[in-house]
This record gives sequence, structure tokens and C-alpha cells, in this order.
Amino acid sequence: MIHTPIQLQVKKRKRQTEQSLQVQHEVKFRDMTIYLVERKMGSSRRTFLTNLARKKGFYVQYDLSNEVTHVVAEDNEAQELRAWLLDHGLKDKASVQLLDITWFTESMAAGRPVVVESRHRIQGNKDQEINCLQRSSQKVSQYACQRRTTIINCNKTFTLFTSVFGIGPKTSEKWYRKGLRTFEEVHADNSITLNKRQEAGFRYYDDILKGISKAEAEALAGIIEEAVHMIVPDATVTLTGGFRRGKEFGHDVDFILTTPESGEEEGLLVGVIKKLRIKGLLLYHELHPATFDVTKLPSRKFEAMDHYPKCFLILKLWSKLLDDSAQADGASQRDWRAVRVDLVAPPISHFAFALLGWTGSRQFERDMRRFAQHERKMLLDNHALYDKTKQIFLLAKTEEDIFAHLGLEYIEPWERNA
Repeated sequence: MIHTPIQLQVKKRKRQTEQSLQVQHEVKFRDMTIYLVERKMGSSRRTFLTNLARKKGFYVQYDLSNEVTHVVAEDNEAQELRAWLLDHGLKDKASVQLLDITWFTESMAAGRPVVVESRHRIQGNKDQEINCLQRSSQKVSQYACQRRTTIINCNKTFTLFTSVFGIGPKTSEKWYRKGLRTFEEVHADNSITLNKRQEAGFRYYDDILKGISKAEAEALAGIIEEAVHMIVPDATVTLTGGFRRGKEFGHDVDFILTTPESGEEEGLLVGVIKKLRIKGLLLYHELHPATFDVTKLPSRKFEAMDHYPKCFLILKLWSKLLDDSAQADGASQRDWRAVRVDLVAPPISHFAFALLGWTGSRQFERDMRRFAQHERKMLLDNHALYDKTKQIFLLAKTEEDIFAHLGLEYIEPWERNA
């Protein structure tokens, strides 16, 4: 039989793949057997990931069998994946965990199997799917600020490299287009120079990736309050972000620091950073001084970042500050963990607007600003609300005042999870 050049290349690649998978490595984690689904992943990438996992002590089977405990797939829908696995001989699917590639990459970065969380699972909940279909058939407002959205909703968030502090969508896409898929590949690429934020993101990746519980957020609030009150005794520390919207876990904790008198907030963040450093709690900080200029208001950019002084921190959170039920990871050799904290210090006169903006969600805020401009001829951002028709700024001491100015029914923070 005469083989064409294409057939010869295919056979050569297959032979190289089989040879590369024959290398023996010590199995460290014998209580699990991993199978990587080639569908949508590709053979070369699957081969690379298989070898990577085996080098780190994971047991990976190249053929699907009933010994498999963890099935890892990339960009596969749950229903399609189950059908594919059944077609390829998987019988006892009830005992198999169907996991997204994020669990695999996080495990590779940690050098051990990370705990399987709900966000790692590829699964379809029929009741939720039916509920989503029913709700999608109903007529709803195009503006999220006119919809009540709790933390239980139909949307999901997907990451790759963006799970690392300091790496945004653009950088992540750039690395992905270069063919990079793992942290090891990023570190091995000599053309990539990490900035200080990204270095800290990789250094404390395992801790930050675990997220922060509500109990940990409350412990952090105590730490920040103590540091703030040493500078301005009657200042106020307000928890914002996802925790204010009712979430039990988050990737960081946001606090707004306010003082009774406008002007007292100047230099407050610098003082807080010094106090945290003295206490030995400061692992990383990034201070952004105020660029606030009332003469440049109102902003005509929906996504304009606010001009208040702010700082992004990585702090050391001691396990002893938590209740027994909320202790840090027992598998860790340290009695502390690194956590992400953001602080912002607006003048008291603009507190309501800052609180609304920093509470989120991002989609809710975007739609609220869009509603203000298109439906009310007003401009809203984290600093102020401007009536273009009357050409005046509308004052607000509370979030309720802002909703009232816009003619909107007030929506509680825990119903803003658009």
C-alpha cells in the first residue's frame, strides 16, 4: 500500500504521541485516575497536559475505562459531554466527576489535586435549566437596574489566566494566542516580563484562588477598622462589593473609608498602609493617589474609573483571628494565608455615589448609568449625578436618594447581582 504524505505525517504524529506517553513517572496521588477528553482539546495539547500531569505524580489514563474517577474536559457542554462519554464506553458514570479544565490547571499550578468546588464541575441542573428557560421567555427590562437579581442566577463566569491577580482579559488573550496554556509555560517563556502585581499574583496564587469567606471578610474588617481608627478615631469602614450583595465567598474584599469631615480622608490610605506594615500584615500594596477634580465632573464615560484615592493590597490573615469553624486550610504549613483587599477613601459628600458604584455588580452599574443617560437625560458615575436638562448636580446622602432622583424603585444590594 502506498501512503500519501498526509497519511505518513498522521502516522508519525501518532507514533510520537505513543512514545511520549510510555515514559514512567512516580504516582503520588493513587486515589484518583484522570482522563483528559480530547474532544475540543486537540491531541497535541492533550498529550502535553498528560505528560505534565504524570511528571507531577498524577495517574492519567490515555484510554477511557471504569477505573477513571476524574474526567477533565475543555469547552464541552454537560449534556454533549455525557453523551460522548457513553458513546466511548464509560459505563459507571455516577461515580465519575466531570470537571472543567480549570480544576486541572489549578491542580498543576498547586502541584497537588485541589479541592473540587462547584465552579469546577461540569453539570447541568434540570430544575435550574427549566427555571432559566421560563424566565428567558418572560418580558424583562433591558436595564439591570430595573431587575432584581439575587446571587442565584443563570450566569456563569469562565476564566483561564485571568484567575491570577494582575492579569486581565487582554493579557490573558495575548498569552492564549501565543499558545500558552499553563503557568509553567508562562514562566518558561523568556519573552514575558511580569510586573510587580503579576509577580505577587503568582506568588500568592494558591491562597488568593481559594477565595475569601464571609467570616474572613469580617475578620479583615476588624483589622482595617483598627488601623483606620488609629488615624481618624471617628472614621467609618464600610464593607462593599460582593459581600454587601449577599455573597458568602469572594475573590477579594472591598472597603470604603469615610471621615466625618471632607478633607480628613486625605492621607488616610497612606497612614493605613504604614500601620499594616508595622503590624507585619502587608505583603503587597499598590497605592493610587486621588485625581479627583470636581471641575471635570460630570464624566461622560460609562466605564470611567473613579478618581478617589485607593489602594490594592495583599494582606496576611492569621488563622487565630477566625472561629474554629472558619479556620484557614488545615493542609497548609502556615498559620496564615494571603488575601486580597481593596480600599477607597472618597470625601463624605460623595459617599453615596462611591458606595453605589463599589457595591456592583458591574453589569448593574453599567445599566444604571445607561438608564440615567437614555431615559432620564442624566449622567451618573461614582462621583455624582448630573441633570443635563436642568444643568445641575443632584445631591444625595444615601443610595435611596440616587434611585429617587432617577425615578427608580429602590433595589436592595443583595438584589443587584446582575
